[in-house]
Amino acid sequence: MEYVTRIVIIGGGPGGYEAALVAAQLGAEVTVVDCDGLGGASVLTDCVPSKTLIATAEVMTTFDSSYEELGIIVADDTPPLERAARVVGVDLGKVNRRVKRLALAQSHDITASVTRAGARVMRGRGRLEGMQALDGSRKVVVTAADGSEETLTADAVLIATGGHPRELPDAQPDGERILNWTQVYDLTELPEELIVVGSGVTGAEFAGAYQALGSKVTLVSSRDRVLPGEDPDAAAVLEDVFRRRGMNVMARSRAAAAKRVGDRVEVTLADGRVISGSHCLMAVGAIPNSAGLGLEEAGVKLRESGHIWTDKVSRTTAPGVYAAGDVTGVFALASVAAMQGRIAMYHFLGDAVAPLNLKTVSSNVFTDPEIATVGYSQADVDAGKIDARCVKLPLLRNPRAKMQGIRDGFVKIFCRPGTGIVVGGVVVAPRASELIHPISIAVDNNLTVEQIANAFTVYPSLSGSIAEVARQLHGRKATGEA
Repeated sequence: MEYVTRIVIIGGGPGGYEAALVAAQLGAEVTVVDCDGLGGASVLTDCVPSKTLIATAEVMTTFDSSYEELGIIVADDTPPLERAARVVGVDLGKVNRRVKRLALAQSHDITASVTRAGARVMRGRGRLEGMQALDGSRKVVVTAADGSEETLTADAVLIATGGHPRELPDAQPDGERILNWTQVYDLTELPEELIVVGSGVTGAEFAGAYQALGSKVTLVSSRDRVLPGEDPDAAAVLEDVFRRRGMNVMARSRAAAAKRVGDRVEVTLADGRVISGSHCLMAVGAIPNSAGLGLEEAGVKLRESGHIWTDKVSRTTAPGVYAAGDVTGVFALASVAAMQGRIAMYHFLGDAVAPLNLKTVSSNVFTDPEIATVGYSQADVDAGKIDARCVKLPLLRNPRAKMQGIRDGFVKIFCRPGTGIVVGGVVVAPRASELIHPISIAVDNNLTVEQIANAFTVYPSLSGSIAEVARQLHGRKATGEA
């Protein structure tokens, strides 16, 4: 009788379901244990819902900021003295119903794909039971919603349980006025005055989206600027856009507490100041879902933050146990989680595998304009981690940008001096998530600025700015900065 390798995956997010597809394709017997629905937070409460909401906000922003310049006339009943009044509104209840519908549809599609590939999907919560057996196998106990338990035997286990919103002790979400990012899709009416606490990626994306939808937004940032972890030039552009559109950006202002006062919310800052709004969104980071899984008892080492320690091929410190996604704290991106999961299965099942290389990861902040990055950053160059030169070209010089009424944004490319090999890039523009791809290809394949410069681009196009930056870097032989 032919032996079949048994794989148990705890968690059905991108790390889990992508691993399941790979393992099933390679002939393993796969069981995915999940309690919420395949797709995980990425599909059900985070990435897919937020970007669907942002898609509506993007239409609003484009219309509000460009229609007059582009010569579009809107016929309405606005009195002449009030021509500056908003002419487009949004039905947030309808928007959020669409958000939930698309998220569930995506989850169902993923479940169908995993099942069609031959994997078994179990609804419940899984946990490791004890240490590795003498034959190298592991036990996973699955607890269903009704309390019943089933024990699975696995040759390898992948932990892909993700994370959940961090909460401040004195700012507990109630799901009505004080919200975390999983609860905003239950709103039926647009918040009149929204306070967003946290200026990282999640906070910036929601602040920009609700500002575009029509809320009066206050963004509370404990740091000197929004998006402290992103390229400083990009963050400066975004903060300027936020302020220009009427957002109240409060820098160096740490929130200490939030409480409901009737139909209002009061946010108290660490210095004693109090801000009042109709709603408050807490976006202060995430906590890994590593508790209650029997990890340490099974020999899995956790970091002080609660994240699971992994190596470049997703192995934990326990033989036969792998981990992927936000629970590892490596890079909170669905694309990285999926890659970690695939790498884990390739490694355990003996297929060809390349270790995870974070310097080839492209990421995007879905604000307006978007901020896309790949490879080495300005901070890496400034800290001396790599010797690189860069050129930054504002989109204002791009003919397609002028035609579309795009005023904000730039393309920046980093390359090695002498060789001109592209090692990183930043794009700030509408659809920067699409424009970063040629730079990602260059970074991943060690292409030079000369090769990028010599490739044809469509005229006119925003991608023409990428080629122009490469030409400038090549022309200066990577010896200086624009």
